[in-house]
Amino acid sequence: MTEGGVGCMLVAHEHPDKLDTVGQPSAEADLKVMDENGNILPQGQIGELVGWSPSMMVGYHNRDEATRESSWYAPDGRRYQKSGDIGWIDEDGFVHLLDRKKDVIISGGFNIYATDLEVCLLQHPAIADATVIGAPSVEWGETPVAFVVLRADQAADGADIRQWANGRLGKAQRIAEVRLVDALPRSSIGKVLKRQLRDALQK
Repeated sequence: MTEGGVGCMLVAHEHPDKLDTVGQPSAEADLKVMDENGNILPQGQIGELVGWSPSMMVGYHNRDEATRESSWYAPDGRRYQKSGDIGWIDEDGFVHLLDRKKDVIISGGFNIYATDLEVCLLQHPAIADATVIGAPSVEWGETPVAFVVLRADQAADGADIRQWANGRLGKAQRIAEVRLVDALPRSSIGKVLKRQLRDALQK
């Protein structure tokens, strides 16, 4: 992220077994993994990535509260930028990203990473594009709902896709509903606008 200034690099031909990562942090940067209470987690555990680098911002201009909310301070007083990304760092120092913190679905007390469900859906031969969000649920708190775009030459039923995906997902990951759409709303840089989809569920 621009604010944090922490860059990661993956030299793919040297580490073909690490293609599921975003690489290792640059030499001058320091990247840690933090739990919800601000405690730094041991290597290999999942939490929010926080980072420091010489090129990170001092803070948001005239937005002291936003700066405080996005900051974590080490015992020595050094300020780290919260990334909003959930992930972990393996024993070789490679960074694995799982999801955006705001997109993690908490269902029945379990954390469900939407990216895992999306990867599964995109393996379906009829699916061209897919995303998953958490929908409010009286029983579970939240439950996964998928929005799917079919390939132009394919036809499929949402219920059949749901059954296919749930047969490949873990019990706690199961998708509650699959909605077929013509296209996913995206920003100018191609990012799926999940907020628009959440708003659509409220209508």
